[in-house]
Amino acid sequence: MSQNYSQMFQGLSSSGSGSNNFLADYASLKSGSYGRLMKAYYGSGSSSSSVSSGSKAQTNNVLERILEERRNPKVSEDVKEANANLTAGIPTLKNAVSTLQNENTYTDTPGQNGQNGQSATDKVASAMKNFVSQYNDVVNAAKQSTLSNKTAYIANMMKTTKANADKLSEIGVTVNKNGTLQFNEATMKSAGISKVQEMFSSKDSMSYGSTVMSRLQFAGIAAGATDSTDKDNTAGSSAASLKADGEALASDKLYEKIKGKDGKETYDIAKILSTAKSFVSNYNGMFDAAESSTNSGVLANLAKIREKTAQNADTLKQFGFTVDEKGRMKLDEDVFKKSDMSKVQKFFKDYGSSIATNASLVDYYTTTKANAANSYTAAGAYNVQGSSRFADFI
Repeated sequence: MSQNYSQMFQGLSSSGSGSNNFLADYASLKSGSYGRLMKAYYGSGSSSSSVSSGSKAQTNNVLERILEERRNPKVSEDVKEANANLTAGIPTLKNAVSTLQNENTYTDTPGQNGQNGQSATDKVASAMKNFVSQYNDVVNAAKQSTLSNKTAYIANMMKTTKANADKLSEIGVTVNKNGTLQFNEATMKSAGISKVQEMFSSKDSMSYGSTVMSRLQFAGIAAGATDSTDKDNTAGSSAASLKADGEALASDKLYEKIKGKDGKETYDIAKILSTAKSFVSNYNGMFDAAESSTNSGVLANLAKIREKTAQNADTLKQFGFTVDEKGRMKLDEDVFKKSDMSKVQKFFKDYGSSIATNASLVDYYTTTKANAANSYTAAGAYNVQGSSRFADFI
C-alpha cells in the first residue's frame, strides 16, 4: 500500500501542538518504521478500494493511537521493578557515599567491653565494598528505568566515574565497560586509606565523592516524580511556575498602586518583591531539574532563556538580578526595593513575557514525555526506555 507520508505529516502538524514532536521522527520514515507500524494497525487482507475509501479515517485513527501511545507508553513489569529499585537505591547509595565522606570512617574504632575493635583500613574496605555494591544496583536499575528525571542524573554520575577511572583504579576500583564497578581490596589497602579519603572528600566540592553526591541529591529531588509520564515532575512544575511568574511581572495588576500610611498611592513593593523572588527561585529550580535533560526541545528552550538573560544582564543588574558562573540567578532585595517599579514593569513586559514563552515550552516538552520515549525502532516498535543516555556504557 502506497503511503502519502508528506500529506500525513502535514495533517499531523496541524492537528495540535502535542503532535508537532513527530516531525523530529522524520528519519523513521527512511527506515520504514512508520510504514510497518501503519500496516500493523491497518491489518492485512484489506482490498485496495476499501483502503482508499477509508484511508482518511484510518489515518486519523492511527495517528491518534500513536499520539496516545507516545503520551502513555506501556511499561512492563520488569520496568516497574527497575523503577522501584532505582527509587529505593538512590538514597541507599547516598548513605554509602556519606560513609566514605565521614571522617570517623578513617579512624580506628577501639574495642569495648571485651569486644575487638576495628581498624580504619578494615572500615574503609567495608565501606568501599558497600559503595560499589550499591552503585552497581543503581546503575543496573537506571538502565531499565523510565524515570527519566532520575536516570539523567545517574547517567551524569556514570560519566563522572568514567572520567575518574584512572584515579579510581589506584584505590582498587575498576570501571567496567557497561558502567558498573569492581573492587579489589588488596589494591586499596596497598594504596592507603588517605587516597580514598581524598577521592571522597566532602570538603572539596570538586572531589569525586562530592560530585557523585550532588548528582544523587538532584536525582533524589527528581524522585518526587513517580515516572517520566508524571506531569507534576520537578522540571515541568518549575517551568510552569516560572511562566506564571514571568507573566505576573509583566502584568498591570501586579503594579496596581495602594494607599500608603500617609494616604498617598504607592506600589505594593512587598507584593512585587515576592513575585520577583519566586521568579528567581523557579528560574533556578527549572535549570537544576532540566539542564541534564537529553530532550532537544527542553535544551533548546533552556539555551534561549540563557541567551535572553545574558542579553539583558546589564538591565537586570540595575534591578538587583545577577547570574553566577553556573547560570543561577540571584536577587539583591535591597537594590530591587529601591528600583523604579514603573521601569521594572516596562522591562518585564518584554523580558518576562519572553522568558514565560520559553518556560512554557520547557514545561510542554517535559510533560509530553519525550525523554521517556525517543523514537520507533526499525521493527516499528515504540522505544519506551529511551536508554541512549547510557550508550557510552553499553
